[in-house]
Amino acid sequence: MSARNLATQLLVEFPNVVVEPVEFRGEITLRLIEPERIADVCRFARETLSFEFLLDITSIDNLGEEPRWTMVYELYSIHHNCHLRLKVSLSGDQPEIPTLTHVWPAANWHEREVYDMMGIRFRGHPDLRRILMWEGYPYHPLRKDFPLCGKPSEVPDVAFTEVAPLEGGPFVTKPGGKDTIEREPRSRGDES
Repeated sequence: MSARNLATQLLVEFPNVVVEPVEFRGEITLRLIEPERIADVCRFARETLSFEFLLDITSIDNLGEEPRWTMVYELYSIHHNCHLRLKVSLSGDQPEIPTLTHVWPAANWHEREVYDMMGIRFRGHPDLRRILMWEGYPYHPLRKDFPLCGKPSEVPDVAFTEVAPLEGGPFVTKPGGKDTIEREPRSRGDES
């Protein structure tokens, strides 16, 4: 069965939640208009439509637009050998959506990463804490309003501003030169 047929089944099962599937370059995307129903839709996708794998959960910051946040869920069915993408829009400065950890246990770390980097909370998550940044870090670095140069930290010995350990090492190119070959360390006889 194709991803389009499976998406149509979701549309029939959840007519007031899911809008018409969109196809782009052979990939099918469904948009949910009720974020609170994401777990119901995903449970049906897993149990009835055989989408056994949750490949990824990610988020998009649409700074300056409303709704600001988009959650993206990538599903895969081994049985049908096809992908399906679900998108859900969220609003507000403190966005929140139900967890999918009870549908796919793999959602655990994906949701923790989205929370850590973007600040989107997952209601009902069994262990929603930072996974990449340290506990107590007050910001969410993948938000578009986070400055590219970062923000100062009051936590000693967590981040450093010293020279990176490989600077000037045997695998680091040097600036200048007419082409990449000339900048490559081994071509200059810098081998160690």
